[in-house]
Amino acid sequence: MTERRPYTPLRDAYVVDAVRTAVGKRGGALAGAHPADLGAAALRGLIERTGVDPAAVDDVIVGCVDNIGPQAGNIGRTMWLAAGYPESVPGVTVDRQCGSSQQAINFGAQAIMSGTAEVIVAAGVQNMSAIPISAAMLAGKEYGFESPFVGATGWDTRYGTGEVSQFRGAELIAEKWGISREDMEQWALRSHERARAAIAEGRFESEIVPVGDFTVDQGPRETSLEKMASLQPLTEGSPLTAAVASQISDGASATLLASEWAVKEYGLTPRARIHHVSARGADPIFMLSAPIPATQWALEQTGLSIDDIDVIEINEAFAPVVLAWIKEIGADPAKVNVNGGAIALGHPLGATGAKLFATLLNELERVNGRYGLLTICEGGGTANVTIIERLGASE
Repeated sequence: MTERRPYTPLRDAYVVDAVRTAVGKRGGALAGAHPADLGAAALRGLIERTGVDPAAVDDVIVGCVDNIGPQAGNIGRTMWLAAGYPESVPGVTVDRQCGSSQQAINFGAQAIMSGTAEVIVAAGVQNMSAIPISAAMLAGKEYGFESPFVGATGWDTRYGTGEVSQFRGAELIAEKWGISREDMEQWALRSHERARAAIAEGRFESEIVPVGDFTVDQGPRETSLEKMASLQPLTEGSPLTAAVASQISDGASATLLASEWAVKEYGLTPRARIHHVSARGADPIFMLSAPIPATQWALEQTGLSIDDIDVIEINEAFAPVVLAWIKEIGADPAKVNVNGGAIALGHPLGATGAKLFATLLNELERVNGRYGLLTICEGGGTANVTIIERLGASE
């Protein structure tokens, strides 16, 4: 890797709170919600819980993928206004694919660390029931473009014209790291079991804000290895089935970040400090393997080892993404997605980053840990890493 000087931020960025809606399954409780209203529910929950004056917010940075239809027109701005908050506060929408709202958090932290902002709302929203994951690509076909990848001269010259998809990437990862279908199904079963246990124990209650009377994630289900083994592969000869992939979902999430000055000025109570933010890229054909080099980079930059991390959230786009990451990084599986992951709880694309961030923060407090790490694979072969330090943990 390219040598870099140690990063020294000008200021600390503090995490005041992080919330999310419960996640609705495809066609479920949130399917009919306008994305702006869905996002507004998360924003109102965040502002009401923290007690911050909404006029004190410097920017609203929102992650969303497939910005078409009701998610177009800068949904970050729209959902802030739909929540009834001041017109003086701007908003912007970020698309780093599945890591969009994690990138919103990282951008917000960087703004505070640099001294150009004091209070940032970083959020995410996605209604996949209304806007399917392929909707933007289908829209492009009206203009003669078959794919967001193949067809660009520079791309075709460098990577060819073969299939580029998350499914192919997951298959390539499984093949390269020697991950069998049985390995994937074991992890998927664990995800469901952990998620159902977390719901039964009320572990998500402190991070979920209601949308009407909807407050419980719809994705987790009772299943078995026998049921999973009976499913047909996604394509002939593939080790992948629907059981080892993330669920199509709807949801929203929001995080409040603040500088030390803002914490004191507005009487806020921070829960954690942003310790590190970064993003790295990897092979776009493998597409989903970038969390490996991104995590290696983050650990090198901070001087931490994976054993220093107490709680880990890595998005379960597909089971082999997590299993390959565990093999390469040497992480303890007992620390990874301890309350289940996207295979069980769902993956509302643009909302997932800040959703997992809320779970990471709460779990770090529950286990009395110090460091928590979040990483997400993203379309195009990139990945974000965010490391937080729980306040009071080092004392």
